[in-house]
Amino acid sequence: GGKEILEGFIDAAKHLVKMGADGITTNCGFLSLFQEKMVEAVNVPVATSSLMQVQMVQSLLPKNKKVGILTIHKPSLKEEHLKAANVPLDTPIVGTENGKEFSRVILNDEKEMDVDLAKQDHLDAVEELLKKNSNIGAIVMECTNMSPFAADIRKKFEVPVFNIYTFIE
Repeated sequence: GGKEILEGFIDAAKHLVKMGADGITTNCGFLSLFQEKMVEAVNVPVATSSLMQVQMVQSLLPKNKKVGILTIHKPSLKEEHLKAANVPLDTPIVGTENGKEFSRVILNDEKEMDVDLAKQDHLDAVEELLKKNSNIGAIVMECTNMSPFAADIRKKFEVPVFNIYTFIE
């Protein structure tokens, strides 16, 4: 369960700090649930989730614009994850789970991915998000594995894209 997983993350974080790590991050936005406990466990900065940027990115936008979230699996992104990352609950969210490639390959831990199909999954999802929400001023990617597709989204839709890479940088 969640408690064993959390303990594993805390043990690993402590080990990394002993080895000299000056910060800890994870590769999954859903791990926002572990933020508080992990911060308490180590005395270096901890960023469990790309979603922690949403509030900051929102503050960069005019009042009439909103941040949209792109996630690997919308049904799994629950209120508790959003609350743990201080994400307003009315934030528009779209997932790539209805696509042909990306979500299936990542979630099933498959060895090969058709990058062009995965890219199209991202573009299709963002297009859906923008159709349903005309006021999107920026996008935050929940999933670390989405980062390679940020430039494609930025280019096609002319909207700034934030992900774990921009956060940690």
